[in-house]
Order: sequence, then C-alpha cells, then structure tokens
Amino acid sequence: MSFTSVLVFLLVAALAAVNGSNDVPKGVATLAGAGVTRYRTAILWGTVTTLAGCLCSLALASKMTALFSSGVVTAEPTSAFAMAVLTGAAGWVGLATVLRLPVSTTHALLGGLIGAGLLFASDSIAWRSIPERLIAPLLISIAVAYAITLILALLFGRVKNTGGIPAPAPVTPDGGAAPLQSTEPAVAAREATTHQLLTAAHWLTSGATGFARGLNDTPKMVAIGAFALVPAGMTTWQIMLVVALSMAVGSLVGGMRVAERLGQGVVKMNHREGFLANLTTATLVGLGAGYGLPMSTTHVSTGAIAGSAGPNLSRLSGKTLRDFLIAWLITPIFAGAVAALVFAIAG
Repeated sequence: MSFTSVLVFLLVAALAAVNGSNDVPKGVATLAGAGVTRYRTAILWGTVTTLAGCLCSLALASKMTALFSSGVVTAEPTSAFAMAVLTGAAGWVGLATVLRLPVSTTHALLGGLIGAGLLFASDSIAWRSIPERLIAPLLISIAVAYAITLILALLFGRVKNTGGIPAPAPVTPDGGAAPLQSTEPAVAAREATTHQLLTAAHWLTSGATGFARGLNDTPKMVAIGAFALVPAGMTTWQIMLVVALSMAVGSLVGGMRVAERLGQGVVKMNHREGFLANLTTATLVGLGAGYGLPMSTTHVSTGAIAGSAGPNLSRLSGKTLRDFLIAWLITPIFAGAVAALVFAIAG
C-alpha cells in the first residue's frame, strides 16, 4: 500500500469507530431510558446486532453502496478525494460525540463529498439528483418517524385504557423494570405475562434497529474507502470487516455519551413508548437500506422518540431538541469545509 492508501485505511477505521460511538446508542437508548436494562448492557446488545447488520450489508444493501460510490460525484475518484471526504466526516462525527450530540454520518459524508467534489470536479456533482435521492429522504424521514410513532402511541394508549394492555411497569432501584402487582391473582398473572411479552418485543425491536443501522451505514463508508483501497489491493469484503470491527470497538468505548443524552434527554419514556420508537426506527431504516434511500438513523430515531410522547408536547425537552437541530444543520457545512480544506492541501 502507498502512504495515501494507509491514511485512507486509518481514516475508514476512524470514521467507523466514531460512527459506532455516535450511532449504535440510537437503537438501544430506549432500553436504558425506559429502565429495562442498564446502559452498558444496552450498548453491548446494540453492538452485537449492529455487527450482524454490517456483515449482511454488502449483500442486502448494494443500492446504498452504488449511491455513495458514484451517485453524488460521478467523476473517477482519487485517493486524495477519499481522504478528504473521510477526514471531513470523521472529524465532525467525532467532535459531536465528544459534545454528546447525535448527528448523522450520512449527512457528514454527503457534506464531505460535495465539499471535496467542488474542488475535485465541480462539473461532475450530480446536483439534480441530490435533492430527490439524498436530501428529501433525510428530511422526510424525521416527519414520517414522528408521525408513525405518534399514531402508534395514540392507538396503544387507547388499547391500554380499555384494559387491553396494562400500564408500563415501574423501574426497580437496580435499573430493571419490575412487573406490576395486582391484588387479584388472575389479573396479576395476566399483567406479568403482558409485561414479559412487551419486554421481549422491546429487546427485539431495539436489536432490529441495530441490525438496520449496520445495514444502512456500512455500505456508505465502504464505498468511500473503496476509492483508494480497492486499487491498493483490498476487496470490498475486507473493507467491510474493517468497518464492522471498528464500529464495534467505537460503540463499546464511547457509546455511553450519546446513549444517555438520547435515552433521557429528549423525553422521559416508559417501556411501551421505547418499544414503539424502536419499532418505527427499525422499520424505516431497514426499508431505506434495502431501497437505497440514505435515511439517517439519527433523524429517524430522534423523530420516533419524540413521537412516542404522544400529543403531550410539553413532555419533550425543547433545549435538547434545539441542540440537536443546530448540530444537524452544522453537520454538512462543517464536514464539507474540512473536506475541501484537506483536498486543497492533499489534492
């Protein structure tokens, strides 16, 4: 490998690591936020399920790889271009993680591609397709996630109020969710069974979110890294393994910061609300990966968590959502500026 290829390899690993720190918590933060388990356990579950999604990504999300390989900048890429894009994206996602802000790696990569692309080959940027194929899915997914989870929260709340589903269980002092108790043995048994089913469903949907996230994000990083690493002798499967392992390490080392902010900062949720938020997130992000729609797990999960609060908007933390929105607006600008600067130096 050349020196530039080695740098690209390290940058791919770095981007995957900070992506793991920032994104893995988004699928499992509801488990800890609702008191089902501890944050460390939730992050471990998210790491395992995300790793599974990563390993399946090249086979199940080939459209996403193609989109980030040539769907934004159509000119034949160079190692310097790849290095610039990766530096811009990794720099912002890493900084945001330190600041405990959940941001979109997809958004950062898009900003980096355009920023470096303006200097690399401005006439090859697919300006016409960017709003429809990239920006629209990112923005619409927030509203769709919020609306779906809001509707589910209203429907499930109505069923609960008519006796179909009991109120969510209280949280025990050690961080677990305790089953409800009733003075009537038959009612208590039914409540315990329902609680166990809800717990299993919550774990399942949070795992599905992790899997969908790995499926969605891995091809994007593989596509950028392949610009320099495939000509240097690596295969896309080898790059995928680097991304998957780096993502896992990043989530285990730095996942706590964003997990706590997302699990408790947006809304104080209960067990049922966390389950509904994950159900929406896993479905939308998984479909997006399969159809080549670059949805951001950040935007989808935040919209879903906010929607889980139902019509009571006063439960939402306006300050936290404001901080998130500012970070989301800065993401493509920061990543694009850094990518352009790096390409101007290295290109």
